[in-house]
Formats: sequence, structure tokens, C-alpha cells
Amino acid sequence: MPAPSKLAPYAVALRAEVQTPVTPGLSAHPTSRLRPAPEEVDTLATGRFILLHDPAGQKAWGGTFRVVIYIRAELDAEMGNDPLLGSVAWTWLCDSLAQHGVEYSHAGGTATRILSESFGSMENRQPSNDVELRASWSPTGSRFGAHLQAWADMVCSFAGLPPLPDGVIALPHIRRS
Repeated sequence: MPAPSKLAPYAVALRAEVQTPVTPGLSAHPTSRLRPAPEEVDTLATGRFILLHDPAGQKAWGGTFRVVIYIRAELDAEMGNDPLLGSVAWTWLCDSLAQHGVEYSHAGGTATRILSESFGSMENRQPSNDVELRASWSPTGSRFGAHLQAWADMVCSFAGLPPLPDGVIALPHIRRS
């Protein structure tokens, strides 16, 4: 995805989505199984990862690099109403960064619960409960891949995917109609 151009002289941005597995119909052509129809996909979580670099440094960053992330996921009603949800989201981030050995400083962010109900001409939409995490930190080491891995794990956690130990590969879930 396009990186922001006004925050730093150099930037790279990535986007990720976790979608529900799709089981194509028996009559589906093999090629169409690789690209499910849009109406067959349900996005569980989405996220953005941005790495900014200003060779001159920025005082607020405390360095020359800054990681900025965004993650959004839909929740069930019970979890969306939990007053500790924001604290839990921040803890997941801190745990993910620690698990990947990320070295950082100047961390900050917000976790937001979004409860939506539709009315009038939009009343047919189902109510939704979403959580958003917006966070940033300044890398202090040179292992930028670890920052990206920590964020990717967070997107999966927000989507409700279980964490996997090193060396374990998840088998695809097949949903039966």
C-alpha cells in the first residue's frame, strides 16, 4: 500500500487481512478455488504496518526510525463490551513485541472499542463490535523483521487465530456446508 509521504523522508507501508477460509463448491473450477468470489470472503482482521525513517531524527521519536501500526477486528458482543478490552489489546502488543525480542522505546498508542448500530435506510445491517489498536514505537535495534513479525502475529491474534509455537505449521481449516 502507499506509504505516507509527509511524516518522514523515507517510508514503507504494508497491509494485511485475515479472512475466513472458503470451501469452494464441488463444481468450482480449480483455478477459481484460488480466488474465491468476494461474497464468499469474510475479513476477520485487517492491519497496516508503516516503517518511517528520517536520517536527521525526530525528537518525539527519540531516534531516526518509527514503526506505526493499525489493527482492526470485529468482536462478539460480549467481548466488545468488556471494559478491559483496551488494556488487553495493549498487553497483547507488548507481549508480541517481547516474544519476538523487539528492542524499542517511546511506545504509545490507543485502543478503541467501536459499537455500531444502524438505523433508517441502513437498519438491515447487523450491529457490530469492533476493536482498533493504533500504536507506534521507535526501534532501537536493527532487527526490523522482528517488528514486522510481531505486528503480523498481532493481526492474527485480533482475528482469533491461536498462536503457534516455533516450528509448527497450521493445517487449513475446512468448513463444511
